[in-house]
Amino acid sequence: MDFAHSPKAREYVERVSAFMESEILPREREYLDALHAQDDRWAAVPPVIGELKAKARAAGLWNLFLPDTTYGAGLTNVEYAPLAELMGRSLIAPEIFNCNAPDTGNAEVLLHYGSDDQRRRWMEPLLRGEIRSAFCMTEPETASSDAANMAATAVVDGDTVVLNGRKWWSTGIGHPDCRFVIFMGLTDPEAPRHARHSMVLVPLDTPGVRIERMLPVYGYLDEPYGHGEVSFTDVRLPLDAVIAGPGRGFEIAQGRLGPGRIHHCMRLIGLAEHALELACRRSLSRTAFGKPLANLGGNRERIAKARIAINQARLQVLHAAWLLDTAGAIGAISELSQVKAAVPTMACEVIDMAIQLHGGAGLSDDFPLAGAMATARSLRLADGPDEVHLGVVARTELARHRNRETS
Repeated sequence: MDFAHSPKAREYVERVSAFMESEILPREREYLDALHAQDDRWAAVPPVIGELKAKARAAGLWNLFLPDTTYGAGLTNVEYAPLAELMGRSLIAPEIFNCNAPDTGNAEVLLHYGSDDQRRRWMEPLLRGEIRSAFCMTEPETASSDAANMAATAVVDGDTVVLNGRKWWSTGIGHPDCRFVIFMGLTDPEAPRHARHSMVLVPLDTPGVRIERMLPVYGYLDEPYGHGEVSFTDVRLPLDAVIAGPGRGFEIAQGRLGPGRIHHCMRLIGLAEHALELACRRSLSRTAFGKPLANLGGNRERIAKARIAINQARLQVLHAAWLLDTAGAIGAISELSQVKAAVPTMACEVIDMAIQLHGGAGLSDDFPLAGAMATARSLRLADGPDEVHLGVVARTELARHRNRETS
């Protein structure tokens, strides 16, 4: 594998970096001040977001995550990786470039599995940045680390499908522009294990859909996006709202778990880089016991180990992205699970080190570190718990040796 960026990737890195430095980073404080000044932070998005999105789209820095050249930039996963890393340094950059989750994963689902009508009604407005979306899979009453435990139902009734159940940690459900969710539910409990479930497109204003509450992560509500608990009570939709047909939910979920999930790892590397940068600045600018913090208590070694850990994670993510490009999700199954387990853990450790160097300030909102920790820690669960990913890695590794012994 050649780790050098392609000419196309280098061009986009330069353009995205310049746009962030000149347009996004200088206006983050304006965005936060406007958001916090609202009586209801879920009611509207500060105008600065729309302004920056229009500029990014006009600059051709739009839908960079999508390898499809009709709707996206036509970048491979390896080419997109450094761009996602740059976006990970900013709270608002992913949305500005129309590359924010869960919309990216939902767009990929509709591109690969949606009907022409589903793409026209939901995917195309999503890719134009006109609407937002959410993904409803995890449930409060089941161990959602095993998706086969799903209790919510999507029952076919003639030419309709009826949804019942309760979902939570539905990211993006609080956004004022959220217009639809993708709901995953049990359709046929007697079918083979991975043919029992369906994914259904649900307009958010459908009767029977109710946002019960928004859920904080370490006290952060992440408005105006948020993570909600949503109930579905006798929600009736036409059968053509089912994506790719009944019983294909697991197939679609596996397809969604490739590119859409490695993007989180890419962004987390950028988040960790930003935390390390803040840590270095703090350690050089603050003095205690007559010395810069950098020269106290083993802090040089901590900074060095953080640099090593970030570089290791970046190379591992690039390798997984390269395999995803060349061998597909099945060919990269172990490597994808490896980065999903390794990168959030690395980011948590680097951010924690940066918080420690900032002292009490690191726990406050004066710096972005506490929010960064909430983000990184949540991704040790949101992409599937570490234990599930480690189980996939172990199964793959043991199978390799078992095959050698029997050959």
